Amino acid sequence: MAKHSQVKTELKGVHLCCQGCVDAADDALMSVAGVTSHCDMEKGTVALTAGNDVAAQKALDALAAAGFYGRPGNQKLEMKPLSEIPTGKVNSLKVSGIHNCCEPCCEAIKEAIATVSGVTGDTAEPEATTFEVIGNFDAAVLVKALNAAGFSARVE
Repeated sequence: MAKHSQVKTELKGVHLCCQGCVDAADDALMSVAGVTSHCDMEKGTVALTAGNDVAAQKALDALAAAGFYGRPGNQKLEMKPLSEIPTGKVNSLKVSGIHNCCEPCCEAIKEAIATVSGVTGDTAEPEATTFEVIGNFDAAVLVKALNAAGFSARVE
């Protein structure tokens, strides 16, 4: 029987501020058959091994659905947006599905939001996975700021 080559990648820049974050990321990845993973809270990385590219992409999709984002070290894999992102400026945007288990998570989310030009406020609170961002800002810039902080979310 021929041995299939495994796919390995390390996601960098994943928001893992506490054991709650690590547990949530682990739970998401354990839901994908044939994938093993290891979260490193100190480095903000998630190393994963999958039986093939399809399983590896499913693992990234599961991680994104759990509200996490990271930069894969494998060019065949990508963290995909969970929803269509409105083009241009918006006055309000509902964000949902983001991982936000504690005060440090919420602080990181608020810090990312604060980097977006034109934002005047948000309703993010610890443990809330849905909130609204208001102002006159570019929706894609907001999503990129959240991704850069290690978070994935749906926007409406």
